[in-house]
Amino acid sequence: MRLVVVSNRVTIPDRHEKATAGGLAVALREALERHGGLWFGWSGVVGAARQLRETQRGNVTYAVTDLSEAERESYYLGFSNRALWPIMHYRLGLTEFQRSDYMGYLGVNRRFARELAGMIRPDDVIWIHDYHLIPLAAELRRRGVTNRIGYFHHIPWPSADTLTALPFSATLVRTLAAYDLVGVQTRLDARNLVDCLVMLCGAKFDGRRVRLGLRETAVRAFPIGIDVEAFRRLAAASVRQAATPLRATRESLGERKLVIGVDRLDYSKGIVQRLEAFGQFLRSHPEERGRVGLLQIAPPSRSDVPEYAELDRMSDEVAGRLNAQLGEFDWTPIRVVKKAYSRTALAGLYRSAQVGLVTPMRDGMNLVAKEYVAAQNPADPGVLVLSRFAGAAQQLGEALIVNPYDTHEVAEAIRTALAMPKSERIRRFEALYQIIEASGIHWWTRCYLEALAGEPVAAEDVEPPGKAGAKAETPARRAGARSARSTTRPAAQERGEARDASAGPGRKRASAAGEASHLTLVR
Repeated sequence: MRLVVVSNRVTIPDRHEKATAGGLAVALREALERHGGLWFGWSGVVGAARQLRETQRGNVTYAVTDLSEAERESYYLGFSNRALWPIMHYRLGLTEFQRSDYMGYLGVNRRFARELAGMIRPDDVIWIHDYHLIPLAAELRRRGVTNRIGYFHHIPWPSADTLTALPFSATLVRTLAAYDLVGVQTRLDARNLVDCLVMLCGAKFDGRRVRLGLRETAVRAFPIGIDVEAFRRLAAASVRQAATPLRATRESLGERKLVIGVDRLDYSKGIVQRLEAFGQFLRSHPEERGRVGLLQIAPPSRSDVPEYAELDRMSDEVAGRLNAQLGEFDWTPIRVVKKAYSRTALAGLYRSAQVGLVTPMRDGMNLVAKEYVAAQNPADPGVLVLSRFAGAAQQLGEALIVNPYDTHEVAEAIRTALAMPKSERIRRFEALYQIIEASGIHWWTRCYLEALAGEPVAAEDVEPPGKAGAKAETPARRAGARSARSTTRPAAQERGEARDASAGPGRKRASAAGEASHLTLVR
């Protein structure tokens, strides 16, 4: 079996490149190298020349093509990012639809299919990624490709009534029936997608597969993970080496505590609301002023889209206003840094932060939450505050789960996290670490490819250990929200506090009994 991966963007690795620890690109590259394969997609170049270019690296062929300026405007900036992205994140007010953009989107998918079809071998298994390429399998089928084709949707899939606000939504959803397997991040995403196929396209669902015409499609939840052990080692090494960003941050903080947020500058991430919540925390708890600071790292993305330029302006405005109102001559409560940092630097900053503030308004998974957990010092871990609307909340129930639309609730969660006793922090961390370790990126890749190839997957391998559907724990609902004094942990956990800071938690896998589900959607 040869693996063919298709994604919107393809970066060809340099011959002397040293792979970065973790990340989807690294996991896909490893899978391609293991099976031998082809990676196809946009080069990232915009120009008049659109010839397909192939580059060989070991037993992996990278095939890339350019986009014209018109294709970039309609396919990428237009329909993908002004129509699909906002509606998939439930932001109807930001959705902009132009028929010309939709036609351009279909046109690029048609061209990709035409260029890719001639490279497909009879025994290839094809894995297509994300919302830019939803109709690609249907275009390949029209060209006679009969191979097994899978699709993974990395962002949320909305409810049917939300998606129907998008013109041609039924036509677009129908193209999903060309896939043998559609993977999503959560059970809710899977339910929503099946509902769309049934309600908009008249498909039949028997509890295991969706039938539309002569085709059957499995819709399954595969929560994506990270390379936990690699990221843990990266964090420990970063602290030992005291890289420049980490050293400078420590020196500026002194004895103060650190709350950290790391996101692309995107309206789905809730950055402005997070800044307001931190301001509310300082107003509600004036005794914490001068004792804690928020570092928000927010590298810009899609700056040529108007909504993102406005978000850039708003985040600066809110941070400036709060710093002016709440800061002191020797203390700036909020620092917003709009540049990208290396994974090594980020891992060290995560490990140094007492609170990881991950509060998107809506997210498919959010791997920052998992990276924050993986980076922690097991002997003295920080606390994860996590939005209930991030896909990761379905697994990471031992985080403090919050409603990002409620600034008071997020503010109280910050207070609870900072006041939490070490014993409770360790208990929560160990539970979270077991979950992310048992459902890492290699688990995800293996399970998806086995399912796509038609191999049976054991139930315990399907839904990783976690708190899927768990009751959200919010500071407003928990008695004693302003402190964590009421929390305890078993005596057995107390004995683990002397664990070496650089060693990972125990390798015991959390039980999946009662929580595993078949990848096929079962109501």
